[in-house]
Amino acid sequence: MTRLSAEVIDTFRRDGVVLLEGVFDDWIDTLRQGVDVNLREPGPFGRDYLDEGQAGRFFGDYCNWDRIAEYRAFMFDSPAPEIAAQLMQSDSVRIFHEHVLVKEPGTNKITPWHHDQPYYCVDGKQVCSMWIPLDPVPRETCPEFVAGSHDWGRWFLPRKFSGIDYDHADSRLEPMPDIDAQRANYDIRSWSLQPGDAIAFHYLTVHGAPANLSSSHRRRGFAARWLGDDTVYAKRPGETSPPYPGLDERLQPGDALDTEEFPLVFPSP
Repeated sequence: MTRLSAEVIDTFRRDGVVLLEGVFDDWIDTLRQGVDVNLREPGPFGRDYLDEGQAGRFFGDYCNWDRIAEYRAFMFDSPAPEIAAQLMQSDSVRIFHEHVLVKEPGTNKITPWHHDQPYYCVDGKQVCSMWIPLDPVPRETCPEFVAGSHDWGRWFLPRKFSGIDYDHADSRLEPMPDIDAQRANYDIRSWSLQPGDAIAFHYLTVHGAPANLSSSHRRRGFAARWLGDDTVYAKRPGETSPPYPGLDERLQPGDALDTEEFPLVFPSP
């Protein structure tokens, strides 16, 4: 059993982001092995985000937990679902998906500021992502999070990591503010991380990530995304990521996400 302090849970609720130190120490080798498999054998959504001629490598892939044994073991057997239940204050936890992002040394490509829920086919407040570094991450390379942005009541236009906005005809979506031009106006959080740490954040928390300009250090990140009690299916007016083909033929907006794509992992079925 992994019991979080009331302070950690309150920080997640208030700020939409919290550092969890050392909670996955026993799982880093497993996840590294899974990422090695993923890099050798990308799934149907795997891609490299760099343009031709750019240095380094920026690889991303998701929705592979059902074919990569190491990912499946983490999603079902690690303390992560129980931790997510505590952070979300939810009696149940389902898998949404996992997402791997690898920035190799010398990758001069940022991850643009964004938040995740407008990409997703999910409505609800009981949601949680955990970004887990598989390499030491100095603060200057750590993803950055705007504390409190999950409670702004604003939804921003999704943007591809290539820098192109999604084509979403949704009147509530607005352009992302130029956060880098006015950083002093925001409470931006980042940390120096060790493998085994995790950053937990809400799907509406605004975040981005710097380039990896190190000449020798990789930045492998494994993100586990979770659904709580109040989450339901949402039909977005445009592309979603992950796309989950055929889901809209089986679910109506507002339906519970009780399908094989989103298995229950807490409490143990």
